Amino acid sequence: MKDIALQAIDLCRRFGGFTAVDRITFQVHRGEIFGFLGANGAGKTTTIRMLTGLLAPSSGQGLVNGYDINRDAEKIKRNIGYMSQKFSLYQDLTVEENLEFYGGIYGLSKDRIKSQIDYILTRLNLNDQKRTLVSGIPLGWKQKLALGSAIIHSPPILFLDEPTSGVDPVSRREFWMLINELARENTTVFVTTHYMDEAEYCNRLSIMHEGAIVALDHPKKLKQRYGKKTIEEVFISLIEQQSD
Repeated sequence: MKDIALQAIDLCRRFGGFTAVDRITFQVHRGEIFGFLGANGAGKTTTIRMLTGLLAPSSGQGLVNGYDINRDAEKIKRNIGYMSQKFSLYQDLTVEENLEFYGGIYGLSKDRIKSQIDYILTRLNLNDQKRTLVSGIPLGWKQKLALGSAIIHSPPILFLDEPTSGVDPVSRREFWMLINELARENTTVFVTTHYMDEAEYCNRLSIMHEGAIVALDHPKKLKQRYGKKTIEEVFISLIEQQSD
């Protein structure tokens, strides 16, 4: 179990009579980039919200970095990084001030905050913008800053919910280079995306449809199994099969 960063066992979430996540089971290894694919409404974000301690499951179990999602929600929040679909950055603060704020939220000392900010600004190539208001920087840089805010406390597990939505291809490529660097340093990355070319970068992929996992494997093996050249073709084929 030491190499398991997180796992879900028969995880389920219902909203009244609607089942958003239907008894899903999977494991994610430490240092793995685990892709979570699915159309809008498939249950991806609901799953992330349960695993990050933001939403209680209706039934089932889950462990995140050894913490139980049913009992240890606050501990989970302190031991992960989370970048949501919607920006949680403060537009009227500078790049540097946003990082200072999030460092304080995670309880870092002043010295640690300073050293982490220096490290993140250099790593994300944001030094020249550190005193610029967030409202005045391009979307691609905002995405990088959101990532920096999520990793300022050096979390072992990073959740990214559609992190490159709306950014240009060059910025997306730079973002994925950063994700790969983090994974090489043994950070576990759990990522949802609508871009099928990005799915090819993941170590393993889970494909969801109507709250259930319909396929889970390495991208290469999924393409071989379904006789397709791309993950996009695999995805479309699976969804069409499930809809028949």
